[in-house]
Amino acid sequence: MGTVLVVEDNLSQREMIATVLREGGLDVVSVEDGQEALVQIDSHAPDVLVLDIVMPRMSGYEVCRRIRSDPRTSKMPIVFCSSKSEQFDIHWGIKQGADAYVSKPFSSQELIRTVKQLLQRTQESSST
Repeated sequence: MGTVLVVEDNLSQREMIATVLREGGLDVVSVEDGQEALVQIDSHAPDVLVLDIVMPRMSGYEVCRRIRSDPRTSKMPIVFCSSKSEQFDIHWGIKQGADAYVSKPFSSQELIRTVKQLLQRTQESSST
C-alpha cells in the first residue's frame, strides 16, 4: 500500500509504532532523529512521514518546515505523533505544515486509519 518513514528518538516507541503500522499492512522504515530522516527522505522518499516532535539534534517542527520548503517533498503527507497533546500543540503542529496529528498515547486503529487516509488522499490526487 505504501512506505511509511517513522521518525522517533525513543527506541521502544519507534519499534511499537513500526509494528503497529506493519500489522496494518504498511511497509515501514524507521530512523531515530530528524537529521537521519532528511537523509532517508533524500535517498528513498517515503509515501508518508510519521514524525515525533521532541527529538535531539532537530525537532519534528524543523523537519516538517524543511520538507514543506523543498519542492521535491512539499506534498509529502506528514503525521505528527507526539506526547505534546494540548490543543495549542496540535494547532501549532498543523500550522508547521503537518497534515494530521496523533497524540500519544494513541490507539493502533487511530494511527493506521490516519496514515491510510493520507496515503489514499495522495494516491487519489496523483491519479487526477
